[in-house]
Formats: sequence, C-alpha cells, structure tokens
Amino acid sequence: MNLLSVDNLEKSYGEKVLFSQVTFGVDEGDKIGLIGVNGTGKSTFLKVVAGVEVADSGKITAGSSVQIEYLPQNPEFDASATVLEQVFKGHSPVVQVLRDYEQALTAVQNHPEDDFHQKRLITLTQQMDAQNAWQLESDAKTILTKLGITDFTAIVSTLSGGQRKRVALASALINPADLLILDEPTNQIDNDTVAWLEQYLAKRKGALLMITHDRYFLDRVTNRIIELDRGRLYTYAGNYSKFLESKAEREEQQESSERKRQNILRNELAWIRRGAQARSTKQKARIERFEQLSAQTPEIGNGQLEISVGASRLGRKIIELEHIGQAFGGKVLIDDFSYIVLKDDRMGIVGPNGSGKSTLLNMIAGRLTPDNGQVEIGQTVKIGYFSQESSEMNQDLRVIEYIKEEAHFLPTADGGTISAAQMLERFLFSPSLQWTPIAKLSGGEKRRLFLLRILMSAPNILLLDEPTNDLDVQTLTILEDYLDDFPGAVIVVSHDRYFLDRIVDKIFAFEGNGTITQYSGNYSDYQDKINVIESENGDKGKGAIDKKPVVQERPKERPRKLSFKEQREYEQIEAVIAGVEYELAQVATAINTAGSNFELLQQLTGRQQELENQLNELLDRWTYLNELVEELGN
Repeated sequence: MNLLSVDNLEKSYGEKVLFSQVTFGVDEGDKIGLIGVNGTGKSTFLKVVAGVEVADSGKITAGSSVQIEYLPQNPEFDASATVLEQVFKGHSPVVQVLRDYEQALTAVQNHPEDDFHQKRLITLTQQMDAQNAWQLESDAKTILTKLGITDFTAIVSTLSGGQRKRVALASALINPADLLILDEPTNQIDNDTVAWLEQYLAKRKGALLMITHDRYFLDRVTNRIIELDRGRLYTYAGNYSKFLESKAEREEQQESSERKRQNILRNELAWIRRGAQARSTKQKARIERFEQLSAQTPEIGNGQLEISVGASRLGRKIIELEHIGQAFGGKVLIDDFSYIVLKDDRMGIVGPNGSGKSTLLNMIAGRLTPDNGQVEIGQTVKIGYFSQESSEMNQDLRVIEYIKEEAHFLPTADGGTISAAQMLERFLFSPSLQWTPIAKLSGGEKRRLFLLRILMSAPNILLLDEPTNDLDVQTLTILEDYLDDFPGAVIVVSHDRYFLDRIVDKIFAFEGNGTITQYSGNYSDYQDKINVIESENGDKGKGAIDKKPVVQERPKERPRKLSFKEQREYEQIEAVIAGVEYELAQVATAINTAGSNFELLQQLTGRQQELENQLNELLDRWTYLNELVEELGN
C-alpha cells in the first residue's frame, strides 16, 4: 500500500538548487535511508516531505488517514514542560488523552482534597480505558528508560542538550505514525542506546525515512537507499552494502556515457572545422546535435574529498597520564587512571553519556587540570582537537578567510605544498562557496570546514570527539583513509561502531565509578569480550568459558629489511611490555588486599588473565623482532 507519493519536487535557496524533478514513493514496510554530501539539502528534503517547509514546485500526496511523525535535527522544546509532558506533545486523540491524564494526575497529587481534580481524573481514566492508552503510557516510560531518561517528572529546561534530544526521539517513537521521519536520530546517544534503537526500528512495523551517517545502522535497518546528488535523487533497492555496489555500477555507466559523448563531440567538432556549410536539413540537424551535446553537463566528477596533508615531527615523549582523577558534583568520573600514549596509538574511548569521555580528552589536550595526578605532554607534541562543538568559529568570516587564519599554505605528505584554496576544493568547497560567510553554511559544511582547519595546523596528535556527528558518509570514508596513514597518535571518542571498527586497535571503556578498562582490538572485538563476560556472569554454575590467548602468527617468509612500522614497533615494544608488567604488578597487589570481596576479586582475576595473555603476545612479538634484527645484522 502506498503511503506517500512525491511528484516533481523542486526546492532552491537563492541561486542554489537543492533538488529538482524529484519523484518517488513510500510504501508500507519501506525503511529508507537518505544519504548525500553535506550541504546538498538532505534536511530540507525531509522538512518538505514532512510538511514543515513548502517546496517551490511539485506535489506531495499522502493518504487521508496516513499519520506522519517527524524528528528534526534540532527539535524545539517547551522549557517548562516535564519529560512526560514533552513526550506526549503529539496531536493524535490517544496522545491528547495521555497528556490530559498526566496533567490531571499531577493536579490530584498536588491538591488531593479538590473534588474537581478528582472527578476529572476519573473521567480521564475512563477515556484511557476506551482509547487503550495504558499500554502507550507504559511504552513511553520503557522507551525513555532505554534512552537513559529515568526521571519522568524532570523539567526539560534542566536537561542537557543530549538528554533533550533523547526526549524528542522518545516522543517521535511513541506517537502512533504510519511514516516516521528521523533526521540524524543517532547523534548524541551512546553506543548501547544506538544498538537498542537499531533493533527497535528494524522490528517496527511502520514505514521509516531517515538521515544517518551510521553505516552499520543503515546496513541493519534499511531496505532502500535514496541518494541526493547534485540536485537529483537516485533510488537503490537494498541496504547500505547493496547501495555501494549499485552506486559503483551507476557511476561506471555514467563514465562510459561521458566517454562516448566526448568521442562524438570530437568527431563533430572536426567535421565543423573542416568548413562544412549548413546548406541542407541533414547538415543543420548535425550542427544542432553538436550544440546539444556541448550544452550537456556530465554527471560524473562531482569532486572527491582528498586529504594528503603532512604532520609535524613527533619526539620520543608523547603524552603521559599518571594516576589522574576527576570528579564533578560529587560524582567520580575518572579514578586513578594511568597510561602512556604511543606514537602510533589508535585508541577508541567508549561509555555511557556523561561518564567522562570528553573530560578525559580535555585533560589529554591540557584544557582541564585533573583533581589528582598529572598529565605530561612532550615538547614536540602538537595537538589537533576536533571537538563536538565548533561554536568558536567566527560566523562573520568567509570560508577562505577562516582557513587562512590558520595557514595560507600547508606541507603535504609527499613533500610539496598546497594552498588554502586548493585544500578547500579538496574538501568540496567550490571557488564560489569559498567566499560564502560561515553563517550561511549548513551544519555539516561547518563541521567539514572545522575539520579542515584542524588539519591545516599540521598536528601530530589527533583528538576526535564524536567526529562522525553531522559529517556525511563520503567525508567519513575519506577521513578514515587519511587516518590509516596519519603518522601520529589518534584518540577518538565515538558512538559510531563502524568508525571505531575501521580506525582503532584498542578500546578504553568507562565502566562506572571512575573505572576505565583497556581492551585490545576494535569495537566489535570489545563487544564480543563484553558478551563473553556477561555470559560467564550469568552462567556461574556451568563453569567459565575457556578463553584462548590470541597469539600473533609469524610470517612464513621474513622480509629483507624492517618495514617502517616494524622499526617503530621495535623501538617501542620494550616500553609497552614494561607498562603491561607494571599494571600486572598493580593488579596482583590489589588481589592480595581484596580480602573476601568476592565481586572485586572476580574483576581483578579477569583483568589479570587479560594482561597475562597480552604480555604473552607482546613477548612473542619481541622475540620475533629481536631475532629478525639479529638476522639482518648478520
């Protein structure tokens, strides 16, 4: 059954055409992901489909009984409302009854002797029965709890920005709707909540249209992808993985068509240059065909974000965290945490919202002094900090002026230089867009510009705080490629599971009460280990699961010389081994002093086993590298 049809939709802002001649439909059961480069008009497109904005031309047709629920990227709130009142802001009859019931219940609690409120509550209770609204109220509280909101009477104005976004998400999910439209629903929620939302939307019966940069989310939830590209809309059947295959085929066909057009143009141009006169109808038609071919705009070559900037030299001492601790408002965020950052570290930091992840980044960056312990930063360290907020951007500056404030030229990885204007073009800022005031950019374009400003400073340590928020998939893909070859350490806080899997090789997890635990591997490896631990804790009577240490296989044929990566590993591995041995000694001391605290002993012995496995792997690798160095020396 068709829920909504869009026919020849067009929308422009000034001279910029966001989309043109867009036609598509939404059927029951459709779960559609909308993707495209930042600034192409994705959010505007959702607003037009949701009826929040009006298109310049075209028509949107929805069934008379079709209910549409829309969650904007920046929702509006009633500052004086409670959480539940904000959730029940919808216009359907059942939500209206729920809202009135919650207000009447509050009135009775505040004025128990008032007969008017008592009678009104009785009437609304009967209406709740008639509308079968009790289940909806229960669902609302369940969803809020899953999203990390447990105080249903809290005033919205007292909540953080992330909490308010989750309240708005709960409102969109709870309101009955045939078509749910979501703009970046995964922003500002932690990894566990994203996983829950993914499962919830995959099972939900109604249709879905959403924008998200989370590629795992797109892969596991959607059955259609629509792409907004240079004003045109392309539709692909299947999830994100299938979209990548189909788009590659489309672009290959476009390239083939463009090559064919260029060949015809060359032939026709040669014919005209030979002096052929338009004396016959056939000759006139041929000239007209040449003019038409010349006027066509090729659909390929829309620009590819390329990053090849250099980085400053990094000395032996990087960043050392020594027994740091931090608390806010009586809550311990970080308790006695130590770590030595290595040159080629790829660290992912995960944990619930408000657990202290950004606080740890701020201490590493030197922006925040810890309550306890100290942070030592090497003299050659140059930190590039890509924070969640880019509020320090001067909105009055033009794009190119903002970049030139940092640098006019930048050394590249191959030893050359590149100008600010050239870097902007690589970041998909056309020459005309470079003279646009920052205030007129979209949210995603501002984030991309902020990222470029960070890289223009040629840092050798990158701190990335939720880098995937508001960045489009194309930008993320190229950023990941860049980070593969970045010669310094990368420390990232992110809820994007795909990004963490792609980039990091160790996870630091905030596990409550200020505890930060290190896990080797990427996010999926970490999640597997957590699942094993939870399985062990839930299956005490059946014995522990046998965990085998992962031993790195030696290559069958040794190279004739150490690679650059092996040379760096050889120089640093003894320090890494010393660090693991030091932590093992601390754990052993803690076990001896734990007494009869069974829960603590269980945690400590588990950590001891992980460290021993890690140490065995390191010693095997150390032996291999030393044998290789001796062999090469001989």
